[in-house]
Amino acid sequence: MHLSWAGSSVLYKWQKTLGNYIAVAGQDNSCCFCRCVGMDWDKDGDILAVIAAKSSSIYLWVASVNKTSQIDSGMRDPMSFILWSKTGPLLAVGTVKGNLLIYNQQTSRKIPVLGKHTKKITCGCWSTENLLALGSDDNTLSISNHEGDTIRQTALRGEPAEMYFSVMKTDERSTQGENAVSVSVDKKRLILFDINNPENWSDLTFMSHYGSIVSYRWYGDGYILIGFSHGYFLVISTHITEMGMELYQAHNHKDCLNSVAVSPALNKAASCGDNNIKIHELSELRDISNVVRLDDETKGLDQLSWTDDGQLLAVSTQKGAVHVFLTKLPILGDSFGTRLAYLTSQLEVTVSNQVERESPVTIEVEVEPTFIAVGPYHVAVGMNNRAWFYEIAVLVCHSGFNKLKDIEYLGTIASMRLNSDYAAALFEGKVQLHMIEGRDLEEKKQMKLFPDDDRKGRILCHALTADFLYYSTDAGNVMCVLLEDWETVSSYSHSVGVRKVFPDLNGTRLVFIDDKSCGFLLSPANVNSCFELPNFSPTIKGVLWDNWHADRGVFVAYDDDKVYTYALHKTTIYGPRVLLVGSTALPFSQKPLLLHNGELTCQTASGKTNEVALSTHSFLKHSADTLTDSPPELSKQITQALVLKRFHEAFDLCKAAGSDTDWAELGKACLVHMEVELAIQVYRMSGNAGMVLSLQGIQGIENRNLLAGHLAMFLDDYNLAQDLYLSSNCPITALEMRRDLLHWDSALLLAKSLAENQIPFISKEYAIHLEFIGDYVNALAHYEKGMTHNNKVSEHDEACQAGIARMSIRMGDIRRGVSQAIQHPSRVLKKECGAILESMKQFSEAAQLYEKGQYYDKAASVYIRCKNWAKVGELLPNVSSPKIHLQYAKAKEADGKYKDAAQAYESAKDWDNVIRVQLEHLNNPEDAVRIVRETQSIDGAKMVARFFLRLNDYGSAIYFLVLSQCNDEAFQLAQQHGQMEVYADIIGSKATQEDYQSIALYFEGEKKHLQAGKFFRKCGQYSRALKHFLKCPNSDDNLAIEMAIETVGQAKDISLTNQLIDYLMGESDGMPKDAKYLFRLYMVLQQYREAARTAIIIAREEQCAGNYRNAHDVLFSMYRELQAQKIKIPAEMATNLMILHSYLLVKIYVKRGDHLKGARMLIRVSNNISKFPAHVVPLLTSAVIECHRAGLRNSAFSFAAMLMRPEYRNEIDLKYRKKIEAMVRRPDTSELEEETTPCPFCGFQLPQNELLCISCKNSLPYCIATGRHMLKEDWSVCPYCDFPALYSQFIQLLETETVCPMCSETLSDKEVKKISDCSRYLQPDEQDQ
Repeated sequence: MHLSWAGSSVLYKWQKTLGNYIAVAGQDNSCCFCRCVGMDWDKDGDILAVIAAKSSSIYLWVASVNKTSQIDSGMRDPMSFILWSKTGPLLAVGTVKGNLLIYNQQTSRKIPVLGKHTKKITCGCWSTENLLALGSDDNTLSISNHEGDTIRQTALRGEPAEMYFSVMKTDERSTQGENAVSVSVDKKRLILFDINNPENWSDLTFMSHYGSIVSYRWYGDGYILIGFSHGYFLVISTHITEMGMELYQAHNHKDCLNSVAVSPALNKAASCGDNNIKIHELSELRDISNVVRLDDETKGLDQLSWTDDGQLLAVSTQKGAVHVFLTKLPILGDSFGTRLAYLTSQLEVTVSNQVERESPVTIEVEVEPTFIAVGPYHVAVGMNNRAWFYEIAVLVCHSGFNKLKDIEYLGTIASMRLNSDYAAALFEGKVQLHMIEGRDLEEKKQMKLFPDDDRKGRILCHALTADFLYYSTDAGNVMCVLLEDWETVSSYSHSVGVRKVFPDLNGTRLVFIDDKSCGFLLSPANVNSCFELPNFSPTIKGVLWDNWHADRGVFVAYDDDKVYTYALHKTTIYGPRVLLVGSTALPFSQKPLLLHNGELTCQTASGKTNEVALSTHSFLKHSADTLTDSPPELSKQITQALVLKRFHEAFDLCKAAGSDTDWAELGKACLVHMEVELAIQVYRMSGNAGMVLSLQGIQGIENRNLLAGHLAMFLDDYNLAQDLYLSSNCPITALEMRRDLLHWDSALLLAKSLAENQIPFISKEYAIHLEFIGDYVNALAHYEKGMTHNNKVSEHDEACQAGIARMSIRMGDIRRGVSQAIQHPSRVLKKECGAILESMKQFSEAAQLYEKGQYYDKAASVYIRCKNWAKVGELLPNVSSPKIHLQYAKAKEADGKYKDAAQAYESAKDWDNVIRVQLEHLNNPEDAVRIVRETQSIDGAKMVARFFLRLNDYGSAIYFLVLSQCNDEAFQLAQQHGQMEVYADIIGSKATQEDYQSIALYFEGEKKHLQAGKFFRKCGQYSRALKHFLKCPNSDDNLAIEMAIETVGQAKDISLTNQLIDYLMGESDGMPKDAKYLFRLYMVLQQYREAARTAIIIAREEQCAGNYRNAHDVLFSMYRELQAQKIKIPAEMATNLMILHSYLLVKIYVKRGDHLKGARMLIRVSNNISKFPAHVVPLLTSAVIECHRAGLRNSAFSFAAMLMRPEYRNEIDLKYRKKIEAMVRRPDTSELEEETTPCPFCGFQLPQNELLCISCKNSLPYCIATGRHMLKEDWSVCPYCDFPALYSQFIQLLETETVCPMCSETLSDKEVKKISDCSRYLQPDEQDQ
């Protein structure tokens, strides 16, 4: 809207409260009355008061009747100021000379106050307590009461400009009302006065670059918004601790700022300047919600003013124009299903359906409506008693509307509701229901007023669904009318009046709010099912049901600040119930219209819609694949989903990142809501196999109460489970549950009404429990009640009889209890009763029961306690306890029956006492010795030793003393009686170093060098040991030298080694010892090279002596030792071993009749005949004979010629001499040519028996079976000595021989394996050349 007066600025005032009128005075200071100098509306906006220049009259214009009246003020001087009271009908008028008039419009009383000020009154304000503050050009501030009496007057340091009463912020929350007055002085400073404490005032100054104070406003909790001429916009606090602190500052306008205004209704502030208006949100001043530019106003803007309701904002300009802007629309809107209709401007209604993605429809209406109603196909708007109906056309290609008609009703319409066919209008306590479309005649037929009878009360509210009309009355009746036949189908009577009803989309459930502001949920189909809503706020203004198909039981209740989410749990084990899920903050000045899937569509004051996501539906904000919330936040979302019955969403959240606690909560919720199949999935995912099996067992149950009872039991709510079971078709389940839970009292009570035949069995189980906790009196009574005397349940009766027996004994009726136990077939019962009697010190009866039950150990033990040894003796053959045998043995020994005592001690395995009795009482050392040797008893050995000592059998005594670990006593005894050799033999390896030293010193004193050396060596004194070994006489020489060698080997002392070597070489006594001792010494010392040289010498001596097998064995053992130590084999040793082995092979092949192989080996031996000096002639003779037999005539001739030498000729055996002489006289030089085979190293063809390759110069490995060199393709080794052999020849040899020809180990052909890769055996130059 735009008003214009040619010229400069204008004066205007909005009508208070209603804001329907604006009073404006033009450039000539004239309005509809006269030249105006001031005007103001009263508190209700009914009367406009105006004062004119050069006039003493006050003009009053009454808006409701459009009439003007004139009042004579009685003042002679012109008036300069006028102001209505905030709370009453008081009007204050000031004059240019400082006089004051207070006029009471209600009583027409005038109170003139002369001389209030000395100069013109320029400004002022009323407080809520009707105090009047005035400012004057005389630089004073006065505060007066409503009678005009001055309460306080204060001088100022400049001209006052703008003043207000307000409440300063303090630490204490007081109810004193407006306690401060603020005033702008010289437009530079702001002064705050405390009314109650005049000395307490604050003088606030501001930075010079802000400019002068143009205008300021109080708002909120003690905040002041100030506009400065240089365009600055400032907010300060008046709290005592923050006085003058700048909370917000902005350079809102570049050049100048003309005015500021605050609208508490909108919670907004506005400033104007530089031809624009900026609107801020007071809750967040940094947010500029709107900027309006007025580019045509070249002279600039002037004053800003808001209506009280914040709906209109007026701004005047320097050119004399007034611009009025619509800043807040009336929040009018309605919804039906997912369709919305809301006011988007004063004459425009928008219809939209964002859920169904329909195009919005904009309807231009004829009047500014006061109500809007929407249905599936229609929209109704109206005011007073008239309504206009429009048809909505929503098509795929375009959308539109069609005006149907307008209807006048019989009264002012309070509210209207539509569905697809009907409209229902509420006016003057009645509801008129009629068809929306149809001819006039039909409409009259299709119209009805409710209620039929005025005595039924006034209707306070109503609602329409697709099939039902609901309305409620001030008498508390909630009525449901079926639209099909317009008949009441249900009614509910409430205790107080019901002022609002909110049915869901189908009309099956209804929320209503009564006159006490309490909320209830009602099911019209079952009026007995009415629940009070928990934590229902008394400020609730409306309720919306969720239109999403999965949330039919979810609704929200809202007030101005919050939205409260509720959920109806219709099907739970606890029955139907309503829960408050949570609350969500509602943005300022927004009205909820629609709820769909947790999203609230609200209408704003600017005629738009805003989507608000409910905090109770936060689990919908992310998909399960993109969860980033913390575990506590995730748990909170899962809890929200469960309360809203969104089990599948909760399941997905748990699968994504749920903890064990979250899974448990989900499982519990599924059980509460009887979602068995989903619960099975949940517990399967969380690994609770027991719960899965339990749920699968009840999955097919159709009876709801029975199923709910099982689920309540799984949740440990046993009382609820029992109630549900009893109301099901299988009440016996309640009894079974109580029995399983061991709730015996409850089980017995249930059994009396459900299954009397089960009472004996429950009584028995209850008795067992009572017996366990020690309530024997009641246990006995229940055991007796448990008796059935029915042979079919004999086991049950036997258990009861056993309980009676036990309880009788415990209650002191021992005779009855024992009798029952003896008659009872159970052995275990006799044991139990025996234990009870034993604990009661009734030993005779206890033993009797143990014996009857064949618990012989227990019986014997109890008989011992009552000293009944005769019964113990009878039971002893059946007793296995050593303790009882021991007690019996002690008793028999005390009675002098030693043989029986010994047997009992032996049964008890008390060997020491057996030995003691055998020696001391039975004089039977043989058994005592046997037992000591078998048991190794130390104490027993001591007793036997003392026994033999008494008999002077020192050897036996020493033996048993050693056995008893009394080595010192044994040593002394051996020393005293010359039995040290016996002691030394007995002590063996069990003695200590000190023991060995003592023995050695004894033998040293006795000149027994061998024994002394032996024990000195054992105690580690090697030097003394060697000295004694070397002193041994010749009779002990061999053993002594052997022990000396071992001593030196252990000592590893070079001086002792040299000492022994000198002894063996004969340097100490001139008698060299056998070389074998030197060899053994080197071996012990691990000096293998010296041992090898010694071995060669020994072997040579053995060869010279003709002991070829010994020589072979010495060299072979040395060869193996050097190989084991990875020392090169001396060539001489290897050659000698080969020649000696060839000699041994001769015997084998001669015996086998293989003359060729024997001859070849004899040729090799004869070629080295100097190594066999003891048998030169026999060997050469054998060589001649075997070569001749094998066809090697030339070789036979050469060896025969050797025999004809003078030194050998006479030694030839007479039976061969002539043949050999003839062979020499008639020589035959024919020779069987030797076969050739390849060298294993280089492959050069060599004679079979050649062991040196003339090509590669390698010594060739030889076959231990034939003496030939080895072949790579026919390789094997002896598994014991690892010497090579030709596989084929070795196998042939083992057909007749059973040992290896080299190591003499027993061998079979099956143990020999052919080796395909013999490279590791072919190491050239292996021997030490």
